[in-house]
Amino acid sequence: MNAGLDAGYGLAVRWSLAQAPEGIEDELREYVVGTSLARFMFLDGLAFKVWRMVPGEWFEGTYVFDSAHERQAFEESFVPGAAQAPGSGMIGSAPISIERFEVVAIAEGPAGFRRGAGPGTV
Repeated sequence: MNAGLDAGYGLAVRWSLAQAPEGIEDELREYVVGTSLARFMFLDGLAFKVWRMVPGEWFEGTYVFDSAHERQAFEESFVPGAAQAPGSGMIGSAPISIERFEVVAIAEGPAGFRRGAGPGTV
């Protein structure tokens, strides 16, 4: 095993949907698929981003970067304006957590990674 290989450097940004406006889930889906997806496809150092949601509970952007430096650069540019980020504006509040994490390994199954809209897309 090569101890020098790292799977990735993660960052999770989560918003609460508990007090969000009615219909926010559809608005978030539309924004992610129509705007945000294209923006992050070209972010230097980003291996991948996943948008996750439990309707009525929380919405999250989960990022995995190729290096700790790239994650830090993104975090330093995002955190100061997090309360004004598009997601914050739609939801009506700032993220409730911004958390770094280690990606220990990534397994891509036979179906491969899907790009684009998920099953809840309007």
